[in-house]
Amino acid sequence: MRMIFQLFLFFLVLMILPDWYIYRNYISKCTHKWVRRLYWLPSAALLLGMVCIFLRFEPRPHAMNTLSTFLIVFLCICVPKAVFTLTSLLFRFMARLLNRSFYESWLAGGIALYTFGFLLFGGIYGKEHFQVKEVSIQSADVPQGFDGYRIVQLSDIHSGSWTGNPEGLQKAVDKINALHPDLIVFTGDLVNNLATELDEFMPVLSQLKAKDGVYSVLGNHDYSLYIHWEDKNDQQANLDSLKSKEAAMGWTLLNNSHVKLYHNNDSIALIGVENSGKPPFPNYGDLKGAMQGTEGMFKILLSHDPTHWRREVLPQTDIQLMLAGHTHAMQTKLFGFSPSRFVYPEHDGLYKENGQMLYVNIGLGYLMFPMRLGAWPEITLLTLEKE
Repeated sequence: MRMIFQLFLFFLVLMILPDWYIYRNYISKCTHKWVRRLYWLPSAALLLGMVCIFLRFEPRPHAMNTLSTFLIVFLCICVPKAVFTLTSLLFRFMARLLNRSFYESWLAGGIALYTFGFLLFGGIYGKEHFQVKEVSIQSADVPQGFDGYRIVQLSDIHSGSWTGNPEGLQKAVDKINALHPDLIVFTGDLVNNLATELDEFMPVLSQLKAKDGVYSVLGNHDYSLYIHWEDKNDQQANLDSLKSKEAAMGWTLLNNSHVKLYHNNDSIALIGVENSGKPPFPNYGDLKGAMQGTEGMFKILLSHDPTHWRREVLPQTDIQLMLAGHTHAMQTKLFGFSPSRFVYPEHDGLYKENGQMLYVNIGLGYLMFPMRLGAWPEITLLTLEKE
């Protein structure tokens, strides 16, 4: 509830400040009263929508879809206004500093129009603009028999956000299968909150094929922590249902456990832990227990939250490669920069330290904000290479 209130305040500021600036500097100078009055109509409608949605919000599928639709409209109206305001102020400052005109209103208007188009693309096409990232994992510890072994990593599908659009995920599944991987792994957040969100997509996701199978772990959303449950037994039943649905799709869930994979007379250990996050995210992981019996092997760890790497994996283990998700790169990346770097030191891509590696996949799906802007949905193809 606190997060919803903070989000409401953020949207309120995002809407009011640019409106005040634009009205004071441009609209108020219009001689037609009806123009000045009509200017506030979209903002009044957005404010009413915000109040209605946020007061009644609970993160169940119907409410999530309503919120997502509202956010598309809100962002496409308010963000270009905010960009116009900031660029207008910048050009005005430059004009005064250099004592020359920059036609700031036209320039700011052009940039705002481009922003509107970018947001519209991100909302309509961006969330299905699937990108295959090919990454080489080079280590002297890779067994000779696994040199060239191909692993597809997926993360953060958030199936509830795809409700009514199984065709979108089908495109991703077709891309993945065309890579002919040896192994497919999924690093958590299969649903937003409820196991029933998965029902529509089970026929699609069960099509994922790899020579050595599909393995998965749980993410923070899979535990349905953001729903108010009257009975904790119902919450556990929801989690049990999700686990059984994954099994029905042919996926193997690694809950604080491991398997040994064999290829060309060599073997590696694939370890999976339950979500291991730092507050406010849950920590159910038992890495020590999951690792027992993997001594001396090349180890790949599936763990949803990348903060696990610095908290436990690096200081306490010899795990050569950890695969994570969780960050989504905040679904926004402009010119290679994502605001997620202010929250997560390791938020996107490959990280190396003292011979150990972490790869953070920015997710295949989306949550709450129904768009991706530059941080396109990711399919990662990791190739193990012996140095």
